[in-house]
Amino acid sequence: MRSRYAAFVVQDAGYLLRTWHPSTRPTAVDFDPAMRWTGLEILETTEGSAFHTTGTVTFRAHYTDDGRPDALHEKSRFVREQGAWVYEAGVFVD
Repeated sequence: MRSRYAAFVVQDAGYLLRTWHPSTRPTAVDFDPAMRWTGLEILETTEGSAFHTTGTVTFRAHYTDDGRPDALHEKSRFVREQGAWVYEAGVFVD
């Protein structure tokens, strides 16, 4: 999760696509030039150890949009594919 957040910060679309599950991966990642990521809070994790094949991460990613602060609150599901963790899907949390 932290590496994907960092990839959003530096706008590394290649890394994001490589770490996205093939069944849900978009064809491209579009970055909003007015958006600046400013911090990540990991709020909860479930499973995801070396003994698991799935896991979830609930996080809050802070950003500014045209200078206005906001946050994205999501529960993401990750699955292990060929030994590597990949992002499968997420749901927004209120």
